Amino acid sequence: MSRIDSERARARRDRALWVAWSLLVAATIAAATWMLHVLLDLPDPLLPWAASGVLATPVVAAAMFSARLRRHATTVFGSTVVVGGLVLMVLTVYVVIVVGLGDDVDGSEHGVLGLSMIAGLVSVLLANPVRARLRDLVRGWSGPRRRPARTVLETFGTRMTRAVPMDELLLQLTETLRSTIGPLGAEVWTGSDGVLERTVSVPERPRTRITLGAAELAAVSAARVSGNAWAEVWLPQVLNRDEGAGQRPDGQRHAERSPDGSGQGGHRSAIRIAPITHLGKLLGLLVVARPPGEAGFSDDDDRVLTELARQVGLALHNVSLDTALQASLDELKERNAELQASRARIVAAADASRREIERNLHDGAQQHLVAMAVKVGLLARLAGDDPSTVPPMLDELREEIQVTVTELRELAHGIYPPLLRDHGLGEALRNAAGRATVPTSVRVETDRRFEAGVEAAVYFCCLEAIQNAAKHAGEGANVTVRVAADEAGLAFTVSDDGAGFDAAGGATGHGFVNMRDRVGALGGALTVHSAPGSGTTIRGDIPVPAEVDAA
Repeated sequence: MSRIDSERARARRDRALWVAWSLLVAATIAAATWMLHVLLDLPDPLLPWAASGVLATPVVAAAMFSARLRRHATTVFGSTVVVGGLVLMVLTVYVVIVVGLGDDVDGSEHGVLGLSMIAGLVSVLLANPVRARLRDLVRGWSGPRRRPARTVLETFGTRMTRAVPMDELLLQLTETLRSTIGPLGAEVWTGSDGVLERTVSVPERPRTRITLGAAELAAVSAARVSGNAWAEVWLPQVLNRDEGAGQRPDGQRHAERSPDGSGQGGHRSAIRIAPITHLGKLLGLLVVARPPGEAGFSDDDDRVLTELARQVGLALHNVSLDTALQASLDELKERNAELQASRARIVAAADASRREIERNLHDGAQQHLVAMAVKVGLLARLAGDDPSTVPPMLDELREEIQVTVTELRELAHGIYPPLLRDHGLGEALRNAAGRATVPTSVRVETDRRFEAGVEAAVYFCCLEAIQNAAKHAGEGANVTVRVAADEAGLAFTVSDDGAGFDAAGGATGHGFVNMRDRVGALGGALTVHSAPGSGTTIRGDIPVPAEVDAA
């Protein structure tokens, strides 16, 4: 419906109300006139007064043309119904009682009867306002009114929808609990795995931690809202509410407690404890207390505490999920940053490796090949002039060719060793150990072949670790390489009995960074254990699916 159509419909309704109001006024005046005539013989004559209700017609006519007056139709009609109904009620009561049950009223009694009707009507009109005022006055004399227990449920649900921080939410909850259910004090305990801590309390108390045993944890997790007797058995630390400070919740010193938990005089505060659980897991406690002599807790109080504990448990569970999610996001951000840095290092290492290969080719094999080309040209000239000089130069040329072949083989080993490709980790690592500058022993406890990337990562990490040991372990050090496979994957360790170093400061050298990048790229982890004088052990673990078995 459009706005214009809505305004037209409202105008039609207001006009109808004004017409109904005029009829109501006419009917009320006619009925009141007849009743007054029956009771008081007034007015006389009757008809002109009974027909005076038609005087409302001009008002209705004005309302038909005045939008400003027409808008008050609902208010005027409602007020007329109330006042007219009260007048007719009073007059009807008097007609029934005086005329129906009594005698006719003579002229001397008309004044008294008229005044009594006015008094009755005024009394009816003033009854509700006076009653409300007296009720407020009595409440003021009796002290502040305690809000209904269910108020805490309404306010807690409203605050949860407003995304109030959990600390503030629990504080507001505790204050509301004190003003509704536990005037002596209220507390909220939170925790997990049987370790609970008093998080919020009103009045404020020091934070206290309790640890529940297996039996206590099971009993408290399965319990409903309970009182003093139950708490004496399963939660005496909560029942003795300020065990260390010797303070009652209202701040007054309490007497020595007898074995049943009461004071010397046999009086103690009444408490109710509601376990906060979610999916059977204990997340905390709600504790409320009332002073001795006050009315005990009702079933409605227990129902409110039960429902409130359920809502708080859900809120605490959601907070734990949010915390875990945030921790996961932080971890993902950290890993993403590490991954980006690792990629940058891998690219830089690849570029550096290519430059090193180019430099080795230029300074090594290329120089030998150039020298051999010069000697071959020289041999061609000397062969005709001085044949006796050719054999020694051929011997030199043969030696240089062997050196060049050796350098090219070493270079190929640095790129990807053929032994690793053809025979696996055992042969490749034993060959690398034979070329190492420190005594190195190798134990490969598996004959299984793995993916080329996995075998290359293990080989080059072990080679890097051997080279680090040769540089930093010191003279007389021995190196042991061990490779083993199990259901979890492939693991390797490189240990030396050399000088060692302080690993607490972090193994951040270039070699360690390269090894971590290689292992991390395959989803594995690298650990370094070392101490001055105790040698160094480098361990890498790479997850490998059991069914993966590359040829």
